[in-house]
Amino acid sequence: MAILDAKGRLFGKVSLLDIGAALVILMVLVGIFIFPGTGGSVAQVGGDPQPVEIDVMVRGLTVSDPEGLYQTLKESETTNVIVRNQPYGDVAIKDVIKLPRSQAVPQPDGTVKSFPDPRPELDYTIDMLITLADEALITDNGPVLNNSNINVKVGTQIQIEGDLYNFYTSTVGVRILDTEDDA
Repeated sequence: MAILDAKGRLFGKVSLLDIGAALVILMVLVGIFIFPGTGGSVAQVGGDPQPVEIDVMVRGLTVSDPEGLYQTLKESETTNVIVRNQPYGDVAIKDVIKLPRSQAVPQPDGTVKSFPDPRPELDYTIDMLITLADEALITDNGPVLNNSNINVKVGTQIQIEGDLYNFYTSTVGVRILDTEDDA
């Protein structure tokens, strides 16, 4: 009896392709369970989290009751945050500032003055600056929100979600506070 027959079977029973596939699967399993790699998020590396404040700007949000949304956010202590489609969790709302809707109007003498925008459709839009507060680990790439791998920088889109609202904002400022400032 030959070791390898005409059909590529070892001792006429097991195909060499089957043996190769079994070896590949075995190596993958060894790689996953014996040598799993570093894995985990950047935030698990260690270090002391520091308080950070994140300013996000809402521009031209269309709402049937802009004043009601403003009051809801102003009275809320926390809001749920989603960054890059990764749910992060609740963060504190430190401050909400309603921004005026104005229009630049040229004057006869050549100067420009700012006046409230008179367009009636703007009664259903709101601009706000919202300051969120949480803790983050400070890495070489900037602040990483605590217990996640979410890095927040100016320009990062953040989705804010509550019981009656869900909208996207843009990060316009990130401040790393000293631990003495938070006390």
